[in-house]
Amino acid sequence: MKWTLEEAQKQLSLIINATNQEPQLIYTQEELVAAVVDPELFQEFLTWRRQTAKKSLAQVFQELQQLCIQENYSLDIPARSDRYNPFIGDENE
Repeated sequence: MKWTLEEAQKQLSLIINATNQEPQLIYTQEELVAAVVDPELFQEFLTWRRQTAKKSLAQVFQELQQLCIQENYSLDIPARSDRYNPFIGDENE
């Protein structure tokens, strides 16, 4: 059901009770500003949001690091060495 902000302020308990039937939408001048929903529906939304959230690169690397620790895996990194750079000239000069 649609409510104006003024109606919603006056009828808050009625709005909360009506959420078990359908979400209650609150508008100001034809713009949706709030939606009051049933707590179970909101929990379903939060669960869906957690499941579909994309992981950041930092989170993926942290998971990889934990796997390496659990498997006692270490990555052998070769020692750094200088190599010829044609832009700075001959190394022997």
